[in-house]
Amino acid sequence: MAQFRIQAVYMRGGSSKGVFFCKDWLPADPALRERVLLRVIGSPDPYGQQIDGMGGATSSTSKVVLVSRSLREDCDVDYLFGQVAIDQAMIDWSGNCGNLTAAVGPFAIAQGLLDAPCDGVATVRIWQANINAKIIAHVPMQDGAVVEEGDFELDGVTFPAAEIKIEFLDPGGDGDGDEDGAGGMFPTGAPIDMLDVPGVGQVALTMINAGNPAIFVDAATLGLTGAELQRDVNGNAGLLQKVEAIRAHAAVRMGLAKTADEATQLRPHTPKLAFVAKPLAYVASSGKHIDPAALDISARIFSMGKLHHAMTGTGAVAIAVAAVIPGTIVNRLMPSQANGKVRFGHPSGSVAVGAEAEQRDGAWVVTKAVMSRSARRLMEGAVLVPSAAFSD
Repeated sequence: MAQFRIQAVYMRGGSSKGVFFCKDWLPADPALRERVLLRVIGSPDPYGQQIDGMGGATSSTSKVVLVSRSLREDCDVDYLFGQVAIDQAMIDWSGNCGNLTAAVGPFAIAQGLLDAPCDGVATVRIWQANINAKIIAHVPMQDGAVVEEGDFELDGVTFPAAEIKIEFLDPGGDGDGDEDGAGGMFPTGAPIDMLDVPGVGQVALTMINAGNPAIFVDAATLGLTGAELQRDVNGNAGLLQKVEAIRAHAAVRMGLAKTADEATQLRPHTPKLAFVAKPLAYVASSGKHIDPAALDISARIFSMGKLHHAMTGTGAVAIAVAAVIPGTIVNRLMPSQANGKVRFGHPSGSVAVGAEAEQRDGAWVVTKAVMSRSARRLMEGAVLVPSAAFSD
């Protein structure tokens, strides 16, 4: 029997890549759509390689994006992100991918979902449907097409490209958008909490809703320095179990899961846990020597149970937000002259992000977080899906 052809675009956004669809290219039935998307990516794969699909066997490359004209008057497009598990038949729709956010504007323009200027910069108003948040992408244009080539360099991405500036509006506003989630920037009302984690003990952490739900701990809490690379962490099963225990119990405290087991099994994508430290000299995965004098802090983040190869886009947003709020784990490590901007080191190098904050009625409010990324179309055409994915 012939395979089904479904129109798709394979794109890189920031240091991630995924398969992009206009929403109406896919089946309308949610259960059927889920089966089709799993088969497109090649999950579940007990071998962990996604050989028979478009996934790249890492959390950064096992992603799907659905885009449509927005139902809101104040936005141009609606953007829904799915983090596809590699070894499970599950797509986690609980959070955003900040890196792939950079590719949403270019994709929408190329598909004619909004009017864009022939030259200059297209302002794309994105409604992030996973977390109910508004994002503004500034996409360079020339001769009626998105500019993809340029000299903007992003550590974690091999080749330079055109810069896309992204503004996350009110990133700590209403929580993560889940009906079962706790609203507000700090779900417990405090910038630092002590959490009793079975098998681990008392852990000091910052739990924050900013871009995505996130958790910050000091690197020393995990017995780390903050200068680690993937090879130093991802082969340590005991450490990964400890990290997941903290993440899962924090998810319960944040109101995002009823039990730690539920957080592990059904919500592996968010919240993400990151560890931070004062900067140290290290050699990045690319071989680049990182000078601690050029950094404000060092940061590492876990994604889908493994240390990320660089930094998630929403992790960068959360770092920027936490850095400007007095009393957080991140803020306590920041130099006093940061002025709303932070440059942090990650396994692939370093990156700069910023946030604007102000006090209202005695409470800190973050109005905007800003970062730069790049994006590029890698392939256009159709994905081929075996007919079995369309049957129960």
